[in-house]
Amino acid sequence: MNHSALPTLNALSHALDTGSTTSVQLTQQALSRASNGEGAKVYTRLFQEQALAAAQAADTLRQAGLRRSVIDGLPVSVKDLFDIQGKPTQAGSVVLGDAPAAPHNATVVQRLINAGAVITGTTNMTEFAYSGLGLNPHYGTPRNPWERNVGEGRIPGGSSSGAAISVTDGMAVAAIGSDTGGSVRIPSALCGLTGFKPTARRVPQEGVLPLSTTLDSIGPLAASVECCAILDAIMTGEAYTPIAPKSLKGLRLLFPRNAVLDGADDHVAASYAQVLSQLSAAGAIIVEQAVPSFDQLPGINAQGGFIAAEAWAWHRQLIADKADAYDPRVVSRILRGKQISAADYIDLLQRRKAWIQQLQLQLADYDAMIMPTVPVIAPTIAELQDEEVYHKTNLLLLRNPTFINFLDGCAVSVPCHAPGTAPVGVSIAAAGGQDHTVLAIAKAVETLLHG
Repeated sequence: MNHSALPTLNALSHALDTGSTTSVQLTQQALSRASNGEGAKVYTRLFQEQALAAAQAADTLRQAGLRRSVIDGLPVSVKDLFDIQGKPTQAGSVVLGDAPAAPHNATVVQRLINAGAVITGTTNMTEFAYSGLGLNPHYGTPRNPWERNVGEGRIPGGSSSGAAISVTDGMAVAAIGSDTGGSVRIPSALCGLTGFKPTARRVPQEGVLPLSTTLDSIGPLAASVECCAILDAIMTGEAYTPIAPKSLKGLRLLFPRNAVLDGADDHVAASYAQVLSQLSAAGAIIVEQAVPSFDQLPGINAQGGFIAAEAWAWHRQLIADKADAYDPRVVSRILRGKQISAADYIDLLQRRKAWIQQLQLQLADYDAMIMPTVPVIAPTIAELQDEEVYHKTNLLLLRNPTFINFLDGCAVSVPCHAPGTAPVGVSIAAAGGQDHTVLAIAKAVETLLHG
């Protein structure tokens, strides 16, 4: 699957404007793909009737000369932790089977609907978003498009696993996921998509089932940087202005010498080196420098960090009632939060503040940081059946993205592999609030790599 093979939101919107397709046609195509192939493992719930009704409405409005936004009439999937009015929110679990139906749509879902998005359904995910691998024992694991039919196939990455495959397989033109430690960027990198993790506070969390209220952020998985920016503007409620790629000439990028390439496989290392050499040739200044903050983070998070503490607070009653119904690999990690005292948690808040200040000081000399999104290509589903390999691989995939969540920063993962080879993502990241800069740099990198 080549990165450029997927249609962009702008291209599809143009096709609707010129009448070369209709929203109903695009939606029927997405729904029919979702009813075949990986579909059963991609969607936990498919909204056949509502989606077609929404598509019909979009076509009617367009005929009347009304176009609500760039995504008007386009099929979009949402992760199974966003509230959908009238449905219980399952979060990739069976534990919430008897939960009451959501009284309202999540704020971001409502904003997408107001912009004319056709919501195709809710996508599968790691149970309660607690892992970067994307395996789900309850609903199955959607397979990565890369080497899908070799053995049991490869993981999609998580926790927004179904989100990624809904886009790669044309079951939606874009997907909305959540990212607490890489859950948008990891599947994007492993599946050859573009993924954006915004500064958390920019996107409202109302109606979204939390993993860690401190670290959760909501972002898109799509065909291009521009597509991500369009969706981000809709979800943040900002006016959308097309991104002008930042000039690469004289752009200062920090390449962390430590941590980010540890455990990297040859294909990722070579793909990343190729990106750096193309950027240098285009006039970017890449400074390789140790980032001491990165070496400190494992110690700060040794007890499980905010995710374990905050997930335990949310799940403790459910676990008391239904621990046996959880994925054992998930519940074991949530239970670590039980040992974290209030004093430990307050220490963690203070340490994070100091850590952010220290890293921001180092980043002040640069336009952005650059690193591999994850250090390895998608592992096979089979090798992760081993418990020890599962936990080790999970930590490896979460490591680089987690630095940015802890920073309260923003990052874009851009595909950087040669066509016909295993997908690899390169991450452009910066401190919080630099979202538009990061998108503009990512757009320049994407243009350089893919033309």
